[in-house]
This record gives sequence, C-alpha cells and structure tokens, in this order.
Amino acid sequence: MPDIIQLLPDSIANQIAAGEVVQRPASAVKELMENSIDSGATNIRLIVKDAGKSLIQVIDNGMGMSETDARMSLERHATSKIRSAEDLFKLRTMGFRGEALASIAAVSQLEMKTRLADRELGTLLVVEGSEVKKQEPVACDAGTSISVKNLFYNIPARRNFLKSNPVELKHIIDEFQRLALAHAAISFSFIQGDEVVFDLPPGKLSHRIVNLFGKSYQEQLASCSEETDYVKVGGYIGRPEFARKTRGEQFLFVNNRFIRSNYLNHAVMNAFEGLMPENSFPFYVLFIEIDPKHIDVNVHPTKTEIKFDDERAVYAVVRSAVRQALGSHNLTPALDFAEDVNIITKLSGTSTEAAREVYFEERFQTSFKRSSQQEWEKLFDGEVGGGKEVSQQLSSKEIEFLESKEQEELASAVSEPFFQLHNQYILRQVKTGLMIIHQQAAHERVLFERFIDRLNRNAGESQQSLFPQTITFSAGDFTMLMEMEREIKALGFRFEPFGKNTVVVQGIPAGIGDGQAKELFEGLMDQFKQNQSELALPVKENLARSLAKRAAIRAGEKLTPEAMQALVANLMVCKAPGYSPDGETTYFIFDLAKIGMYFRQK
Repeated sequence: MPDIIQLLPDSIANQIAAGEVVQRPASAVKELMENSIDSGATNIRLIVKDAGKSLIQVIDNGMGMSETDARMSLERHATSKIRSAEDLFKLRTMGFRGEALASIAAVSQLEMKTRLADRELGTLLVVEGSEVKKQEPVACDAGTSISVKNLFYNIPARRNFLKSNPVELKHIIDEFQRLALAHAAISFSFIQGDEVVFDLPPGKLSHRIVNLFGKSYQEQLASCSEETDYVKVGGYIGRPEFARKTRGEQFLFVNNRFIRSNYLNHAVMNAFEGLMPENSFPFYVLFIEIDPKHIDVNVHPTKTEIKFDDERAVYAVVRSAVRQALGSHNLTPALDFAEDVNIITKLSGTSTEAAREVYFEERFQTSFKRSSQQEWEKLFDGEVGGGKEVSQQLSSKEIEFLESKEQEELASAVSEPFFQLHNQYILRQVKTGLMIIHQQAAHERVLFERFIDRLNRNAGESQQSLFPQTITFSAGDFTMLMEMEREIKALGFRFEPFGKNTVVVQGIPAGIGDGQAKELFEGLMDQFKQNQSELALPVKENLARSLAKRAAIRAGEKLTPEAMQALVANLMVCKAPGYSPDGETTYFIFDLAKIGMYFRQK
C-alpha cells in the first residue's frame, strides 16, 4: 500500500492558518491595529473601503521596522515578543504569536511601507497570497503603513460567506471601539470611504467614552474602582435608568485586552440586581489589572477568552467594585419600571383610555377594515391561510399543530366573543374547545409579514409626524444607519441627515401609531444590533423582525374587543400564523375533551 500522508504546501497551510486568525475584515483590522499599538504609536489611522472588502489600511507613527524585520514579519510564527515558553505568562503586549501578518498576506494583496525613525529610506513590500512580488527601498514617513486589498480574493468561497456591508462595517466599528477604549492616550481616526467616522484625540477615558458613544453619555457615567493585592478593577458604569434593552455596550478588559466572559458579566449584572427593568443591560467599561502569571490568554485564536487561576476572587472584586459605585453615586432608578419603556402609546393631551382607543384603532383597524367581504367569506370557509399552503413551509410538528380542522376553527373564531386574560392572552371559544392567543407573539407575526412585504416591494407607506424629531447616534450606529438608508425608508420611515451623526425623522411607517418616532427609530436600531449579534439574518429580514418586535403590543396592554378581533383577523391571513418570527407559538387550542378530563368523576 503506498504512503498517503504528506506535508501540505506552504500556500495551503498558510490559508488554513489564516482561517483561524482572519475570519472577516474586522479580524484583519484588529490584528493590524494591535500591531500598531505594540509599536509604540501615538497616532493610528484606519481607512476602509467597501466595509473592508476592497481596502483596509492602517497607518501609524510607531517605531517602524528595518528591511530585515519587515520581511521576517511576514513569516509564520515570527515574533519579537516571545523568546521562551515562560514569556507566555509575562505578556503585556496585544499580539505575540507571530501569525497576524502572515495570515493576512496569505488571503489578500498586501502592501507594506515602513521606516525606522533614524533611517532616511524605508522598505516597500508587495505580497499576494503569501508570495512576495516586490521588495525595494522607498521614501515614506517614519512608522508603518499596511494596506490590505481584496481580502479573500484567492478564496472565492470564503469571500462569498462575508455578510452585507452594514454587517461587516458594524464588526469593524466594534473592533475599533474596543481598541480605542483600551488606549485612550492614543489618537485614533477612522475613515470609511470618504466619511470620517471617528476622530478621537488623546485624553481621559471618560472623554474617550463620550467621543465614541455621544454626548448623552456624559450624564450617565459613574466612576468605579476597587483594589486588592490580587486584582485591581477600575472604569465606568452607566446609571441604571439608562440601561438598554439590547446588549453590545458592555466592555471588559484584562490588562488592556478586550475579553468576553459570561462569568464576569454575571458579576456586574448581579450588582445591578433590582435597579433595572427586566431584560435590560447596563453600560459599563471596566478594566481589570492582574499579574499576567495569574492568567492564560493563549486559549483562543482571537485572544478574547482567557483563564484566571482564581475566577471566584476576580468575580467578587468586580461585583464589589460595581456595588460600591452604585452606592457612592446614589444611583437609584429614575424610571417607573412597572411600565414597559418600549410601550410607545403615549399621546399628549388625552387620557389613558382615550390614548389606547386611538392607538389601537390606528394599529389594527386600518388593515382590518381593508379586508373585503369576499375575503371574509373565504376566511369562514377556511380557504384563506389554509393549512395545506402553510404546511408546505413547516415541520411535521407544525403540520400537526396547523391541521385543516384547527384552521377552520381559527377562522370561525372571528365570530365568537373575545376575552382578554391578564392583559396578555386573548381567549375565544371554538368548535372543539378553547383557543388561547398570545397577543404579543401574534402581533409580531402580523407586523413581520407586513414589513417584509414592504421591503420586498421597496414601497413602504408612511405617515407624516406632526412634530419631526432629531436623533443623535454614536458615530458607528450613524454609519450603519446610513448604509441601510434605502431599506429603512422602504419600511416607511422618512428621515434625512441633520448635522454630525444626527438625523431628523419626518415620518414613520403607516399603521403603528403616532407620537413615537424617536423611540421607534432608536428601538429599531437597538433591536437590529441585538439580532445581528445573536442571529445570522439577511439585512431585510433583520429589519422586519426588529421593527415588528419593537412596534408590537406587549403583554400587559389592555385591548378593546375591536382591537382583539382585528388582531385575530389579521393573523388569519398570515402565511405562517402559528408562529412568531422568533419561533414562539402564537396560539394554542385547548381541546374540550382535555378540559373535561379535569372534571370527570372516578
């Protein structure tokens, strides 16, 4: 039998290694900027085009490299930071493995210009797919400039897996923000295309936070500090009343390196317990300083996961630091948390009941009245939204749930009286028993299908706001917003840029109430980012889900009989009425025979 094991060619081995380090444009941004930080740079510029797919350029004023070092930096496992295994447990630098440049050069067209401060000429290197095409002296500024062009040009399958520009740009912004927060003494700038996204002067951490996330953060920051012989914790937390419904603005750093740790995040959330509404997340930027001998950062290719030799001690100090900050700054809730901050039904100048009537009439009755008499006759015959059409799109479990008999009863339920249970469920008598409808899940399904249709037709109906509102975003969110301008306007929003990182909202999608432009628009962006971090969704589906989630009625909202009837009628004509966009059941039929079992005498 012939031998079958052989060494991989260097070109293939480099591409495989690159897959661990360079997963998307943001990965290359992270590695290049970390190298600039390690070089002692005081000014770092990031330039990207096409969300990093066509160009990523990082320019710094660091120490630069000699001709020999420049060439060696492109070899795998070439590093200036490790001389022995013991050095792995003394690390204070960002990069150390010597994989970054070699990995990036394996999957891109890379150009490097670098010069030592005491040399007249620098070095130019041009590399394509790990192959050095050119190496020559060049006149350039002291420091290093690296351009990465056409990422994954030689791996088309990998390039096809990249997400849309807004998604990839958001990942780049995330990496940029983390590094900028960890190194407030360094000047950073970020240019996307022809637009300056960030221009950050060196300064204090608090100034860096405000420059990154907006002036609104000035009023919510509270300093946080705790020190023991083992570990030191410092940074800022946000006031509980500013907590948001989405994750994404929680930053943990260990020795200035951003990390992800559910365990330590739990320590922060535990300290906030009882001070925030349910399912809310506070802002925090916390720095943990610890002797490197007590941690191991070499446990994950991206170095965002680390191990502590005493996790419980770190947990206790983090929780104590946050609790002391909350106590010393007297940070008690300023909101009435009995009321959901996402319920945007307030109409000035009207009573609560009057506002509800106007609100639900706008949300439900418009589309309810549009149904023709012919459609209703078909609905009662079980022909509209029938189980056969729906079952082709669903699993066997869902098919059983949506049998034609139940579909018939679902339609016939429209003629029966409605009853609301605990302002959360809609109850209705049907032929075989009791139908229970989850009002929020049902409304999310109705809105989702309506918004998807608008996006596909690129023609969303809009209603003019009586009082246009201005909304200021962080630079990152504003850039992402403008990348999706066409899709968001297709939903029915009407807005225009209005100064730096600000838009003026002149209209909102028709049929979802009035007087709520700011909350609805901000909620859409927050929910989009949350979905983006948790789900792999196309932009249109993400936007439709996000708006449906934020515009839908909530558990606890009282509905009029007319509103309940309209909601159920609209649910009946959905393509998949049995489940919300998140996969939650919208209704359930409690069979009469099962009910009888609870009352039968033995």
